[in-house]
Amino acid sequence: MRKKKVIKITCVIIITLLILYFILVNFLVSAALVPSFMQKLEAFERITQESYAAQVQTSDIKVNRQIALNETRAWAAEAVHEKIAVETQDGYTLIAETFPAEEESHVWILVLHGYTGWKEEMYPFAYWYHEQGYQILVPDLRCQGESEGDFIGMGWTDHFDCVLWVNYILSRDADARIVIHGQSMGASTALMMAGDERTSNKITAVISDCAYTDAYSMFGDKITEWFYLPPFPIVDTACFVLRMRGGYNLKDASAIDAVVKSRIPTLFIHGSEDDMISVQMSQDLYDAAGGPKELLIVEGAGHAQAQDKDPEAYYGAIAAFLEEYLQ
Repeated sequence: MRKKKVIKITCVIIITLLILYFILVNFLVSAALVPSFMQKLEAFERITQESYAAQVQTSDIKVNRQIALNETRAWAAEAVHEKIAVETQDGYTLIAETFPAEEESHVWILVLHGYTGWKEEMYPFAYWYHEQGYQILVPDLRCQGESEGDFIGMGWTDHFDCVLWVNYILSRDADARIVIHGQSMGASTALMMAGDERTSNKITAVISDCAYTDAYSMFGDKITEWFYLPPFPIVDTACFVLRMRGGYNLKDASAIDAVVKSRIPTLFIHGSEDDMISVQMSQDLYDAAGGPKELLIVEGAGHAQAQDKDPEAYYGAIAAFLEEYLQ
């Protein structure tokens, strides 16, 4: 009888621990990928503060950043623009702004923001491209900005959603030559689109700024960095939980698997001092890419700071790249 009682107690303890473990993983998934839950935890503010603290704080970056913001505000206040919306297959409304070229152009730039970002923070890029005479479309990815959704897609659901924007562009301009410029998660989204046969033949070029190789690795890194927990087995359990709750698996969100299949010309850009996403990830993506490719490492730039650390090198590389592949 005593042995049976011990076994019963042990089973109860194990079941209780498993329940608590799954509650913890559910909490972590919500804390990292559900904006409404993140807001309750003030996670957006914490992530923003930690991201800022991890950036390089040199005077040249600050000055160039302020100049870019001032010029962008002046442009955005006067530029002709239109807010547009599309609906996803799972019933969410996504929002974007378009900025038509001042003169006729068949080159369209789809500009994609990063994790917990929003379209307006990408307007400095939109401004530069608009000055080059291109058509611009800047969306809020699902769950972020004005777009609806339940879970941040880490590039996976986003690369399906962005097919809607590609189709919108083609409905407006059947001769459109579409360039995708993404930053951070937006860059990984762009790379996934480039490796997807449903979209790859509709894209002319990709500008990948500080992309991560895959969401599984990133989630593991951030679980340790933000919550001081080991990646295994938590990330694998999170993949299961996310599959059940959000309909996708972090392991699916792999930019490095996509670039192997892609034949689209791609310019990879990364800051050498990026503490959010290692510069090695862009090096790995560049090495794995199967199509025409170039790599720019901006010395002294932190995460998403390459354009502010050395704007001449950054935009000069993009201009030269597009001149070659838009001919």
